[in-house]
Amino acid sequence: MDANINKAVIEKQTKIYVAGHRGLVGSAIVRNLEGKGYTNIVTQTRLELDLMDSAAVNHFYDTEKPEVVIDAAAKVGGIYANNTYPAEFIYSNLCIQNNLIHGAYQAGVKKFVFLGSSCIYPKMAPQPLKEEYLLTGPLEPTNEWYAVAKIAGIKMCQAYRKQYGFDAISLMPTNLYGPGDNFDLQNSHVLPALIRKFHEAKQSNAESVVIWGTGTPMREFLYVDDMADASVYLMENYSDLDIVNVGTGQDVTIRELAETIQKVVGFAGNLEFDTTKPDGTMRKLLDVSKLSAEGWQAKVPLEQGITQLYDWYQKNLA
Repeated sequence: MDANINKAVIEKQTKIYVAGHRGLVGSAIVRNLEGKGYTNIVTQTRLELDLMDSAAVNHFYDTEKPEVVIDAAAKVGGIYANNTYPAEFIYSNLCIQNNLIHGAYQAGVKKFVFLGSSCIYPKMAPQPLKEEYLLTGPLEPTNEWYAVAKIAGIKMCQAYRKQYGFDAISLMPTNLYGPGDNFDLQNSHVLPALIRKFHEAKQSNAESVVIWGTGTPMREFLYVDDMADASVYLMENYSDLDIVNVGTGQDVTIRELAETIQKVVGFAGNLEFDTTKPDGTMRKLLDVSKLSAEGWQAKVPLEQGITQLYDWYQKNLA
């Protein structure tokens, strides 16, 4: 740990503000905190607190006085949204995190947990992705606006840590999935999109399900409740300038993913791969040796996580 850091002492009654508590990650973090017996969790809806408004954020900090802030708030979207609205993605995310980080420091918050994304790493970085690969090459062009904002957030946490002794840490999750996921076929991620595709194909007795690309790219998937558990664990135990990757350390091909989802959903038809469609990056796997050394490992195997998410999807279809 850095010598000049005022390391936070966190107890079950410590007041913790979870920003973005209605999102996929934020809602899982609230569940995890409650499950671990934290009794003083603060949340604000978008109507109650506009994170783009620095005066409103400062007023919230002054009146609520949280001791810990977990920043799971961000403007997020798939490739299409990132490509179509680059200005909104960079501006919104810079505003949100600037207000939360600077406001937290000014208000005397004891610990700040910033959640980034694996898209911060260079497009052509070696696999698996180590934390030190940050800023060693060009980004993936389709989501560089979001990535640049997240990199700025990491650097801001590091700067406030260096200059002010502010106990801010940054965590980089891999691809997440779980309850509360987005199943919209236009702009959801591959795993929830495939669950919906297979479910609808089963309902309509379709002969086959079409999957974009060759099925050979490899992806890593982390169940969101595991991400939440890691976030709370690192909030309690980690204090350092360096970023920490959060993932499973294992990846599967898109074909293997599709076959697992097909099995869970119980779709009896065939898989068709549309090779005229793009594959995207061939591999994106996080090196999680640092996280393992800190004493945390993912617990939910992929098939179990998909089963849990499919159950949730069926209950929440309406």
